This record gives sequence, C-alpha cells and structure tokens, in this order.
Amino acid sequence: ADPCDPEQLFERRWALTLLDTVLQRLEKEAAESGRANLFLQIKGALLGERGAVPYAELGPQLGLSEAALTMTVLRLRRRYRELVREEIAHTVGSPVEIEEELRHLFRVLGG
Repeated sequence: ADPCDPEQLFERRWALTLLDTVLQRLEKEAAESGRANLFLQIKGALLGERGAVPYAELGPQLGLSEAALTMTVLRLRRRYRELVREEIAHTVGSPVEIEEELRHLFRVLGG
C-alpha cells in the first residue's frame, strides 16, 4: 500500500489526534488533582518512550519509591486506556463497535 494514500494519511492523523486528545485529558486530570509536575515528569514513561529515566532514578527525584512510581505509572496507563475507550465511544454507534474501532486504531498506528 502507498504510504501517501490519502485515506491512510487521514486515518493516521485521526488516530494520532485521538491519542493526543486523550493525553491532554489525562494531563488536565493530573493538573486538577495537583499532580501536574508529576505527570510531566513521568509522561515519557507513561508512553513507553525509549530513553525515559529509569524508575529507580526518577522515583527519588519525585519523592516516591520505585514501587510507588511503578504503581502510579500503571494507574495512569489504565486511565489512559479508559480515556481512549471513552473517546472512541463518542465516534461509534454502539458499545460493540468500540473493540472493532480499537483494533482498527492499532492497525492504523502499526502500519
């Protein structure tokens, strides 16, 4: 398939926009709970970016143990997944379609 195909470009932009919207919602939630700085510090780890500071090193900088930081990241990842589902639910006609749309999202981003 042509990577410059207009439909593929549109779908990829849609997927990236959806994920960016979710990340912004998660960041807003963190700010509202007084954890904006924590969120900014662990955003890379949350997204699984390579080169993120190891938890053992980052935890003490944030006043957290490595285990507490690990749990915090896991909870944020879980919330991120929930928000992705919520955003997708706004774009489909029934709850059954959410799983199908999630699979499509991953295919679009993976290819």
